[in-house]
Amino acid sequence: MASETKKLKNEYLFGKEEEEKGKRMRLEEEDDDGHCKFRSSDSLLPGLHDDVALTCLARASRSDYASLSCLNARFNSLVKSGYLYDIRRRIGVVEHWVYMVCDPRGWEAFDPFGKKWLRLPKIPCDDCFNYADKESLAVGSELLVFGRELFDFAIWKYSLIQNNWEKCEGMNHRRCLFGSGSLGSISIVAGGSDKNGNVLKSAELYDSLTGRWEILPNMHSPRRLCSGFFMDEKFYVIGGMTNPTDSLTCGEEFDLQTRKWRKIECMYPNINRAAQAPPLVAVVNNQLYAVEYLTNMVKKYDKKKNSWEVLGRLPVRADSSNGWGLAFKAFGEELLVIGGNRGPEGEAIILSSWAPKSGCKDGTLDWKVIGLKEHSGVFVYNCAVMGC
Repeated sequence: MASETKKLKNEYLFGKEEEEKGKRMRLEEEDDDGHCKFRSSDSLLPGLHDDVALTCLARASRSDYASLSCLNARFNSLVKSGYLYDIRRRIGVVEHWVYMVCDPRGWEAFDPFGKKWLRLPKIPCDDCFNYADKESLAVGSELLVFGRELFDFAIWKYSLIQNNWEKCEGMNHRRCLFGSGSLGSISIVAGGSDKNGNVLKSAELYDSLTGRWEILPNMHSPRRLCSGFFMDEKFYVIGGMTNPTDSLTCGEEFDLQTRKWRKIECMYPNINRAAQAPPLVAVVNNQLYAVEYLTNMVKKYDKKKNSWEVLGRLPVRADSSNGWGLAFKAFGEELLVIGGNRGPEGEAIILSSWAPKSGCKDGTLDWKVIGLKEHSGVFVYNCAVMGC
């Protein structure tokens, strides 16, 4: 890892010798304190060691990186190298952005700190993928979008660093309607259906650093329309159906160390129906929360008792569409709900957050509106939260 970091610093930040002969600002050897030695004209920020300057730049808002890349070729190389994100990860600087689709124009990103909406480049896919149902997840600095092309399933990935889309390597067992969760640079998908409609119990791990898929041991039960998440550094799958009429109330836990699945009876007692969305779940500070569609209530999972406690009501309705069109996500140390609203001034998508540490009073949760997107319908087709 250290050698990769040094390679990024030398190759991208300071350029390749043949490309910037005589002009480039080259990093010299490190002194005894581990700091970079440079000439005064070489520094990123005059008067500061480059290591200090890089830390300062890493603490800048992600939304400012586009402007930084326009300053000169050196800053452009720095931003596109991803080295600033490597520094952010090491020093614990994280910004959570929301990526979602709520109209046919495609994916957008919401910066909750700058209150800005940014449109992502259009996915260069065929019409079949563009109009088909899709699933998504954020892992590392990538956004993966799963869908179906004319002859088979396909995955497109968006790179936050490069701001572009490219085709992702397909899974070993391609599928849809699966459960998934992410932990740092890895994600796991489990269950789902293949292109022939067979319900799967297989699982795979994706490593965003290598772009490769790895087959994991099978779950105990096949399931589709399920949900997945990481909690206490273990991966869980809950809910789902084994066939169009039989729902599962058990959950399964996968230990990354032992690489074994453990079945947990009655972990999710709410019965899934074929017309209902997969369970809406989110994990904040290793605590699991879920939405009960029929009552529009938020519930909290008790790990020791394997039971659920009702906390309070959602800020939007989930019952009117059986949970579809609503996003319920972890947003740093808060829960995020994204849903539509129809009012006198038209339709809008509302982003609301609640911090569990603030508690609830008399069954009331203090939801705060952090974003609004007007004239975009009332249905959220896909949503992911990326923390970088």
